[in-house]
Amino acid sequence: MAACSGTLDAGSDEPKGKLPVDDRNPVVLCNDGPSDNWQGEYAMLLASTGGLRLNGIVVTSSKFWPSLDDNMSGWTNMVTAARQAGLKNIPDPVRSDSPTLVPPRDGIIDSTLPNGSAGALFIVTESKRVALPFRPLVVVTGGGLTDVADAYLMDHTLADRVVVVSWLGASSPDGAEMGVPNGDLDTWADIIVAQKLRYIQASLDYDQTTDVPSSILPQLPANTFTSWIQTKQPHIWSTLVAADQVGVLVTALPSFVSATVPVVQRGVTANDLPALANDATGSDWLVTQANNALAPARLWQMLLDTKTFGPH
Repeated sequence: MAACSGTLDAGSDEPKGKLPVDDRNPVVLCNDGPSDNWQGEYAMLLASTGGLRLNGIVVTSSKFWPSLDDNMSGWTNMVTAARQAGLKNIPDPVRSDSPTLVPPRDGIIDSTLPNGSAGALFIVTESKRVALPFRPLVVVTGGGLTDVADAYLMDHTLADRVVVVSWLGASSPDGAEMGVPNGDLDTWADIIVAQKLRYIQASLDYDQTTDVPSSILPQLPANTFTSWIQTKQPHIWSTLVAADQVGVLVTALPSFVSATVPVVQRGVTANDLPALANDATGSDWLVTQANNALAPARLWQMLLDTKTFGPH
């Protein structure tokens, strides 16, 4: 049978929403610290309840979270708490020492020397293992784009197997800036990813304080994962600093995204940061509007569902 754009797939390769990826794609998270946002918690709950295929977690460091040891320890503790609470399909985190990529003197992307980091190697290997032509591996970043750019430098065929989804930068009438938050951490990696890989940028205002407000903490069931959430909740950063879970939401909840525009990476902004320009022929996507209320509603549906957590 042949249907839509696929063969022998009866049309199931058609995207569910406005983006070319959805909850059926395998996903790898890339992030630094585990304490400033709810990326890990959303991903683990969705993975355990069938709303996300979580294939890996790559842990790095950054100027905001400079201790790779502490970051790795935090993510390991989150994974342990999730498993002990009965959540399933939670992979071990992968430690990755990922120095900022250095632009080559000739300015040509493919002349860049790769780091060959553990995270980049994992992305290359996992993409070869699980990606299909109609179902690429999605790398959801919550920090810099170093590891995924490094993965491309190690294996240029990665472009056929990966889509990158990032919450970073700020939108404008003409497109977006690949800057604060996260985009300023490795601007050469930004350019590599936006020019060489299929790239989705969500430059959205998102108030992550509405995800787990103090007023409803008493409703949480008692287990190791909810204890982790309760301990972390007072330390969540404000909305304009960290909301890395947006990348997970864009991928796993197709109805979360309400508007997109095609863009292309071209030049820099007045802040000397990589620019995304609106372009009808652009191969990248900019998410410009989202149904933010859907996120905490889904989160609390999972947290309060008696079937979410297994024996403790």
